[in-house]
This record gives sequence, structure tokens and C-alpha cells, in this order.
Amino acid sequence: MRAEPIVNGLEREWAGSVQVIQINIQDRANRAMVERLGARFTPTFVLFDAAGEEVWRSVGSINPDEVRAQVAALADS
Repeated sequence: MRAEPIVNGLEREWAGSVQVIQINIQDRANRAMVERLGARFTPTFVLFDAAGEEVWRSVGSINPDEVRAQVAALADS
């Protein structure tokens, strides 16, 4: 839950340019997506490129500056 305000802030910051999707891994309705992503711990953050390929993953706490850097690097590639 400590990561939620950070993720929500990044989502607002990137509105219209980066799609942010939050998934509750404990909700049974999300089981197939959780298995596909291999998310075993909360929080897990995964960044995909435009082709749907995973390019970055972080498990545990989130550093918004690191996420911004990863997104910027992806945008530059």
C-alpha cells in the first residue's frame, strides 16, 4: 500500500503517454494475468515496451526516479 501513492502519482504524470495498469495479485479474478506476469510478491512493477516485451522489473519498494529513468530510456530507444 505504501507504493500506491507513488504509482498513482506516476500515472497522473504520464496521463496520455504511458499506460499504467494496477493489478491486485490477491484477487482471484486476476489469477491468469498474475501467472502470466510471474508476479509472486507485492508490489511487483513491470515495464513493457510497445511490442509487449518486458524491459524492466522491480520487486519490493519503488523508486519513482528509477521508474522515470527506465521509461525515459525506453522512449529514447
